[in-house]
Amino acid sequence: MTPTRSTLKRFTVLASLCAATAFAPLPALAQAVVQDGIQVRPLSSSRIFAGGVDFNEQSKQQYTQLVNEAKEKNALVPDGDPQVKRLRAIAQRIIPFATRWNEAAANWNWQVNLLNSDQVNAFCMPGGQIAFYSGIITKLNLTDDEVAIVMGHEISHALREHSQAQAGKGNLAAVGAKLAGAGLSAWLGVDPSITSTATNMAAQGVMLKFSRDDEREADLIGMDLAARAGFDPRAGVILWQKMAALNKGAPPEFLSTHPSGKDRISQMNSHMAQVLPLYARTRGVSVNELPAYRSNAVASR
Repeated sequence: MTPTRSTLKRFTVLASLCAATAFAPLPALAQAVVQDGIQVRPLSSSRIFAGGVDFNEQSKQQYTQLVNEAKEKNALVPDGDPQVKRLRAIAQRIIPFATRWNEAAANWNWQVNLLNSDQVNAFCMPGGQIAFYSGIITKLNLTDDEVAIVMGHEISHALREHSQAQAGKGNLAAVGAKLAGAGLSAWLGVDPSITSTATNMAAQGVMLKFSRDDEREADLIGMDLAARAGFDPRAGVILWQKMAALNKGAPPEFLSTHPSGKDRISQMNSHMAQVLPLYARTRGVSVNELPAYRSNAVASR
């Protein structure tokens, strides 16, 4: 997932990645699917204290400022770039399914941009403004399925109004102390060469650290969104294997309160029986007819 935060974002490369091709075997579906994908739960009641529509408008303004600053510093990848077109094409497939999780998303001002930065980072603002950093695509050598998992996760934070809920719980007061006690780039994963806008985002509560439950929910809903859009949800498992390789199995400090990669992979596998049929349906085949998922080789340094 603020820029809506998630454990997929704000990584500094700690180790070289060895070139490898990853495969995700078809999980054994021991139990019959009893529902259509991941169960939709009510939105958190805490979010009502965060300003509602005003919160989304504030986020939109901050996103616009961030993009403008990035453009001034030649850090905004042009619209005609193949990777920008790729991201927007994937978003166009995912967004139609967003209203299942939040009906208000039908009226959001969806945007997708790519920032030229080495950082492994992505986010979706409350209200649907999405940004990827080029580092997450190149260093993890993401397939379209893996991009969809990242994007679905980030969008899920916005759909489930996790930022609003955190703000409503009074976490805004903790933001200033957090910024004072640690470097902004270390906590937020913000590349200062791109923009200083993120400082204001944090101070105003747009960028808030999500709880473990928020991250788990975003993982599952992200898989659901990706699967409905025709992307293989098994890509989520490979994505976290790549993340583990990137960090030699140890999460960065800012992720210390979040579920470990191992736990997230376990949760994804335990819910695969709910989301894999959604993907199979888009392919016009049964789950048992799906081929094994194959990933790209990861980038090496």
